Amino acid sequence: MTQIKGKIGVIIEDHFDQTEFRLFNAHFPEYGYEVEYISHLWGQPALHFGGNPDDGIYDPIEKVTVTTEINSINPDDYKGFICIGAYATDRLRYQATVKKGQKNQAPAVAFLRKVIDNPKIKLGTICHSLWLFCADSDLIRGKKVTCAHNIICDVENAGGDVIYEGDATADLVIDGNLITGKHPGVTMKFIETFVKEIETVS
Repeated sequence: MTQIKGKIGVIIEDHFDQTEFRLFNAHFPEYGYEVEYISHLWGQPALHFGGNPDDGIYDPIEKVTVTTEINSINPDDYKGFICIGAYATDRLRYQATVKKGQKNQAPAVAFLRKVIDNPKIKLGTICHSLWLFCADSDLIRGKKVTCAHNIICDVENAGGDVIYEGDATADLVIDGNLITGKHPGVTMKFIETFVKEIETVS
């Protein structure tokens, strides 16, 4: 049995990317890291989330039950946090009430503000999940990143420096404690890199 080296928190909501979900569950434990799914639970003891359909196929859909409230965790208990891809992170940006000029107060966004400048905590995104950082430009302004082609405009408008390779965005970019991946097709490379980055500060 692989020795447990620590926990990786995966921030999740409905319509998460199933490829990432499956590969996180299969391979982070092989490297010795427990995967814990976290979200805002809206006062409930648990919420149940489903994946985004694969190529329009709705069955089977991966499902996860989350019991860890993002407002209640101690970031120091984790080696890193990953925002899962697809439309989950758009949902995580939701605010029940808003005020003109006020920064996004969604719990997941507020959580990122707490950890963004902690070099000991690695943060990761793949594909659309950089959307969560776009909810507050202070989280992404000036950072070198990559993302899905569909959200390039969102990321650049929020001040992110999208890195390109030829006529595409880069597969993987590291800027300080932030590791970003282009799309689910690079998930294995992302996992390997995320583990290496964690272990540089362990």
